Amino acid sequence: MLARISAVLTELEATHGIRILYAAEAGSRAWGFPSPHSDYDVRFIYCHPAAWYLTLDDEADTLNFPVEALLDLGGWELRKTLRLLRASNAALFEWLQSPIVYHQVPDFAAGLAPLLPRAFNLRAGLHHYLGLVRKGLETDLATGQVRLKRLFYMLRPALAVRWIFERHSLPPMQFDALCVLLPTELAAEVQELLRVKSQADEKAAVVPSAALVAFLHAEYAVGSTLRDTLPALPGPPPTPELNALFQHWLAASFPISQPTPGAFY
Repeated sequence: MLARISAVLTELEATHGIRILYAAEAGSRAWGFPSPHSDYDVRFIYCHPAAWYLTLDDEADTLNFPVEALLDLGGWELRKTLRLLRASNAALFEWLQSPIVYHQVPDFAAGLAPLLPRAFNLRAGLHHYLGLVRKGLETDLATGQVRLKRLFYMLRPALAVRWIFERHSLPPMQFDALCVLLPTELAAEVQELLRVKSQADEKAAVVPSAALVAFLHAEYAVGSTLRDTLPALPGPPPTPELNALFQHWLAASFPISQPTPGAFY
């Protein structure tokens, strides 16, 4: 699969005339709780030659493809990406923290890393993760049994909610890092569920304990109460630095040859 991902990214560059700056895993494999047949959720960031940005009308700034043989592929154009980072898009913050990076130009993630804390809006981030928890509580826990996959899709954002309102910082992407906030009395159950999920079918279902269900409801309730008490941004958005990085990566990806002296006369 790694060879296939590399080949697909190379083909995309040739087909669309783009440069892929960063490509990483963005799903359960990066979160730390894949099943044997989990998709490879590959998300990438790309740029066009400078001329693409110098038109009167904006062009499409995403590339999306249907899932095919476990490969779920999608990408955002660089300017869109940096605007979304400035707007504190939670999904993007996760992409940039992914422990599984398939491709990147030198120092792409490292160049953005110092700006992430400044761009992360605590209130917006909490709203995002609360929405994921609410969706699970309203649909997946409607009956006693829940798909194991969906249970972790609630539990991880619930811990991210707790991280934000307790630590007032960007939550880590990986589940094991978030688990430091898990109540001690739930740790053994969650570890057993992780073990089962690592061997189970994608449709496997379980009946979570009353204590775990109560924890999910409590985190949603507390997070909802505290949302409006959080600060938004710790300071001014890092627009100048993002502009500089945008120009740097664009120039490095598609170097422009210097015009011949007198060529325009």
